Amino acid sequence: MNSLVLPLTAIVVFAFAYRYYSAFIATRVARVDPTRPTPAVTQADGRDFVKTNKFVLFGHHFAAISASGPLIGPVLAAQFGYLPGALWILIGAALGGAVHDFIILFASVRHRAASLSEMARREIGPVAHGAAMAAILFITILLLAGLGIVVVNALADSPWGTFTVFMTIPAALLFGLYMYKIRPGRVVEGSLIGGAIVLAAVLLGPWLIASPFASWFTLSPKTLAIALPVYGFIAATLPVWLLLCPRDYLSTYMKIGTIVLLVVGVAIVHPKLQMPAITPFIDGSGPVLPGMKVFPFCFIVIACGAISGFHALIGSGTTPRMVPDEGSIRFIGYGAMLTEGVVAIMALVAATTLAPADYFLINGVPKVVASLGIQPVELPALTRLVGEETLQGRTGGAVSLAVGMANILRQIPGMGHLMAYWYHFAIMFEAVFILTALDTGTRVARYLFQDMLGRVWAPLGSTTNVAAVAGVGALVCIAWGFLTATGSVETIWPLFGVSNQLLAVIALASSTRSATSRPPTSTRRERASRTWTAS
Repeated sequence: MNSLVLPLTAIVVFAFAYRYYSAFIATRVARVDPTRPTPAVTQADGRDFVKTNKFVLFGHHFAAISASGPLIGPVLAAQFGYLPGALWILIGAALGGAVHDFIILFASVRHRAASLSEMARREIGPVAHGAAMAAILFITILLLAGLGIVVVNALADSPWGTFTVFMTIPAALLFGLYMYKIRPGRVVEGSLIGGAIVLAAVLLGPWLIASPFASWFTLSPKTLAIALPVYGFIAATLPVWLLLCPRDYLSTYMKIGTIVLLVVGVAIVHPKLQMPAITPFIDGSGPVLPGMKVFPFCFIVIACGAISGFHALIGSGTTPRMVPDEGSIRFIGYGAMLTEGVVAIMALVAATTLAPADYFLINGVPKVVASLGIQPVELPALTRLVGEETLQGRTGGAVSLAVGMANILRQIPGMGHLMAYWYHFAIMFEAVFILTALDTGTRVARYLFQDMLGRVWAPLGSTTNVAAVAGVGALVCIAWGFLTATGSVETIWPLFGVSNQLLAVIALASSTRSATSRPPTSTRRERASRTWTAS
């Protein structure tokens, strides 16, 4: 089948869903009120509660929810053929994931930026709050550790990727200062400056590799396992407008730009999907996901591209504290999830345009691949073109995605000699994609820990207390940093995969109850405060 069919179908389905179904949910179910003040206004503190331009916030939200799921999940699920994954992404994103993200964000905004566990306490009771808190904290730490391991594997001994990721930090700091202090509200000007720095870092990558400075950014896995929690601590404690939100926003340009480039490449080259619609491995006998049948594992492996419980943590964490008005929730919550669905479709296309034998040789467990007697088709030539010693047995999905993307882009007229460039660019792109979820997830985990510890001793729950913010942030980073340094994807990711989808079900059910019920009444102290202020 022509590969262009899948992205075109996704664009049509998602455009229809956004135009009609999201409008129905927003006006008839949630009944959004654009004139109603949001927590970013009523609880503004200059650190966590900051009224943010909706386009900047869309960039932050999209970058935060788009972790490894929409990239790696569809690649691994290609073992079953392109059809199961494509159907789940199209249907799941439009009717499940986007509704899930919108409703949770709306409910949290209506409940004064309450966390998911706090909404459970208000609607159900203290026992539900305790259970939800324990489950969410466990899942969040597992997720952050899993993401950390993926980033470590992607950036280890990769000076280009490490340099580009590093340069997004000063670019974000400059953007944040420019937009909030130097030229308040000048989003376009700040975007041009920050975007230029990030683009320069990407273009300077090949030069850096051949320069004496390459050793500065060539880091071992152990060094990265220490550096990542340190960065996470900084991002989780600084004011959200200074580093976290600007960095996610600027990273979104590269994320969406790369996916648009891939769509254009598919439109020009229109490669054939070489993987069949359904493979014999739907029974769980495949080499990529041994023992996993198409049902239910297709729905577990492809999480963020269709529906993911992790999104509930962002939708009830950082994002509701920055929403400028309720009218923006549809664009941010529903729209960002549909954009992620397009990313997932393109990842599936990139993987399934490879020869099936080459796909299985790259992603498959070596022992299982050997027992099936699979022989390479184009893999030796692809290995030579990307400049690697071997591609066989590079499990996890990241390498095969990079090879598939590079193989499509090199077929664009005039780019035939850039296969190695596009391959390393794709590896760096994946690392940037995932890291934006890592820093935001760390901040959300800090919120959750402070919410829990604040019930033991009130000062620990204060988001304006610098000592409490730094202490709890350090505790979170130590927890997931330890698992990153000592664990592996094989041990952590299966636990997260199942619990993540379970969290999505719980989150959607509880937030729907919260969103459609009467918002919690204010306390006597809050009413008295408002009366005193008005007088």
